Amino acid sequence: MNPSTRSDHEASVAGDNPPRSLAFALRRWLGWLVFPLLLGLVLLTLWNGEWLKAPRAMWELSRMPAPTTLPVPVDGVAARRIADTFGAPRGRDRTHAGVDIFAKRGTPVRSAAPGVVVAVRDSGLGGRQVWVIGPARERYYYAHLEDWRKGLAEGEVVSEGTVLGYVGDSGNAAGTPPHLHWGIYGADGAYDPLPLLKAHRTTNGRALPR
Repeated sequence: MNPSTRSDHEASVAGDNPPRSLAFALRRWLGWLVFPLLLGLVLLTLWNGEWLKAPRAMWELSRMPAPTTLPVPVDGVAARRIADTFGAPRGRDRTHAGVDIFAKRGTPVRSAAPGVVVAVRDSGLGGRQVWVIGPARERYYYAHLEDWRKGLAEGEVVSEGTVLGYVGDSGNAAGTPPHLHWGIYGADGAYDPLPLLKAHRTTNGRALPR
């Protein structure tokens, strides 16, 4: 290759390189921009998916304050009819960690607050029972049920007023007048829920985002 030909070739190469480098850089930067966007869309789709409803609700509940008033969780029962038996002796080594709400057998029992059902079981003193994680991640205990609402299952997201089951006398309440044993457990354990019922005037009206 003579000098003039080599100079022409080098000039051609030098002239071709900048466009190729610029295109490569553009593709590279576009890749860096598009990938996070696509990843964000995928994560957003997963977060809003049906199978992540319970974890999403748990996150929402953890951000809510604990309620200062709550509706009576048994249909047709006024708060003034409920005796304050929280802390009363039960057996030799127990105290009553809730209140008893008496009603006709089969009366609907409703969730007093929005939450996530974390246990549906028939065991121990409470018999047929439901546990719900509510605002501020407090635990709501519904015990001595006659039965559960058909289809109720762990992981279900419930709103205030959702039917959980029906008043009965299961567990160690067998043979006593049908009632719901209802308790609330906060960070420091069980506390008296009756003041929240008596303070209630209108529905809290809160529901978790779907």
